[in-house]
Amino acid sequence: MVTLGILGSGKGSNFAAVLRDPPRDARFGIVLSDNPQAGILSIAREAGIPADVITETRYRTRLSEDVEEAVARRLAAAGVDLVVLAGYMRLVKSPLLRAFPRRIINIHPSLLPAFPGLEAWQQAIDAGVAETGCTVHFVDEGMDTGEIIARASVSVLPGDTPASLHARIQQAEHRLLPAVVADLCGRIADDPGVVF
Repeated sequence: MVTLGILGSGKGSNFAAVLRDPPRDARFGIVLSDNPQAGILSIAREAGIPADVITETRYRTRLSEDVEEAVARRLAAAGVDLVVLAGYMRLVKSPLLRAFPRRIINIHPSLLPAFPGLEAWQQAIDAGVAETGCTVHFVDEGMDTGEIIARASVSVLPGDTPASLHARIQQAEHRLLPAVVADLCGRIADDPGVVF
């Protein structure tokens, strides 16, 4: 059985999508959030999944090294095999990357490498592209720069607003992320030492 650890900062819609269609070979070990008001914590608690807050007082876009080391220890203590970033709004740095090499994935609302960073749907509209989408990728120390695992395309329609485009991208995310998590969990279950 593969144990998942989830990090999120917001409503938790991507986590909820994975929870609705859980991988056959997996269980949810722990959900952690850097936002004590995050909806993802409520979703986890309602599902009976251990959930806790990451307290960071020094930085807004990353965790202090000691805090991230503590997060890595929490995930390891929960037996986590695969870490899923589901709307987690901080850069991951070396303490987590060392503890979970190529076992941390993220979903981003664009067809990476296009439009990394915040509000990728707004970036797509501003750039006037005809197509955008979402990407699941392995996490490295950069901002949305890790190796791409899978992508799903979404057309930018005439008259799209940032909100309407974002809503359609989220629908694609809610299909893509559970599929990728299920695939990776199946591969880990078959070979716990698999190197991705």
